[in-house]
Amino acid sequence: MQKILSYPLSCIYHLCFLLTLIIFHPIQWICFNLFGYQAHKVSVDILQFFLMRCANILGTRFSYINPHKIDENRPLIIVANHQSLHDIYPLTWFMRKHHPKFISKIELGKGIPSVSYNLRHGGAALIDRKNPRQSLPALMKFGEYLEKNKRSGVIFPEGTRSKNGKPKPFQTKGLEILFKKTPSALIVPVTINNSWKMLRYGKFPMGLGNHLKFTVHKPIELATFADKQELINSIEETITKHIES
Repeated sequence: MQKILSYPLSCIYHLCFLLTLIIFHPIQWICFNLFGYQAHKVSVDILQFFLMRCANILGTRFSYINPHKIDENRPLIIVANHQSLHDIYPLTWFMRKHHPKFISKIELGKGIPSVSYNLRHGGAALIDRKNPRQSLPALMKFGEYLEKNKRSGVIFPEGTRSKNGKPKPFQTKGLEILFKKTPSALIVPVTINNSWKMLRYGKFPMGLGNHLKFTVHKPIELATFADKQELINSIEETITKHIES
């Protein structure tokens, strides 16, 4: 019954989602080209808010649990598990004070209203996973950007989303590069739950009535860990043990 009900609601959702992206594309362009970074960031933040409202059409709820006071004037490396594209816009909204920037596939830098523009102009790292000669320098440049501008880099070390919520092993190369290039960073582990259920039937129809949860764990001073592999293992354990079965 839920899947049957999902068909008309998914159509409405997809229409609203697409219209939101189309409407905010020129808004982003105007903000970036006429008023600069800060105005562009505000437009992107508002976009995330409306994308969350689109998800409400499907009965989606969002919870953000963060008992920690995180400095807004220093670089962060936000490390999270990855369950779907629906991880991204809520995380961007909830952590907007920290200027989150994402590591993304280079293919997403073209052809998607609002999304591609923001990736190209908002400080994201666009990488070609099949080409280390491109991806490694791009990650290094990204880390340097975070360090210099005191921004937050979001990385999903699994490398690809989990289709059933079960975490995949962390890949360490990206983290190692960010650790090296952003030495003053604070590490912020985040566990994401239930966003995979938005795609439980595939891309269409959408899952209904899901409760997406974003839990921020105790931040870690990067500089206090000499053994970076030990740090990565600790981050992975913290994140994965809070993933709901």
